[in-house]
Amino acid sequence: MDHFSFTKIVVGDLDASAAFYAQTFGLEESFRVSAAIADRPMEEIVFAATGEGAGTLILLTFTDGAPAPAGVIPGFVTDDVDAVFARGIAAGGSVAQEPRDLPEHAHRVGFLADPEGRIIEVAQPIVVQTDVH
Repeated sequence: MDHFSFTKIVVGDLDASAAFYAQTFGLEESFRVSAAIADRPMEEIVFAATGEGAGTLILLTFTDGAPAPAGVIPGFVTDDVDAVFARGIAAGGSVAQEPRDLPEHAHRVGFLADPEGRIIEVAQPIVVQTDVH
């Protein structure tokens, strides 16, 4: 059976990015890999899944100095968006878009930028009040 398993984010500074994601989202490094992809040497950090059945986040850097394509927007669900934003800013990130309530989606959503400017969506489920007459 096919299923989603992991997301790899290509970064420039592997250790600085790992520190940001660990401090901001409480991720724990599981192991590191040194290998090659399409003959390009790379190193990566694999984080432990955050819950049973959860996908894994992997940070990858190509060590040959050539730029790599980017474009992934990882998404994190939390019970406190504002606390995640505070941790992210303290870890060297910045606010890309302030969190706001989106009652039509039953979530509070904001976008952080990691130290390299990569956008991260952070969502918090909210209870939507309905008018009952």
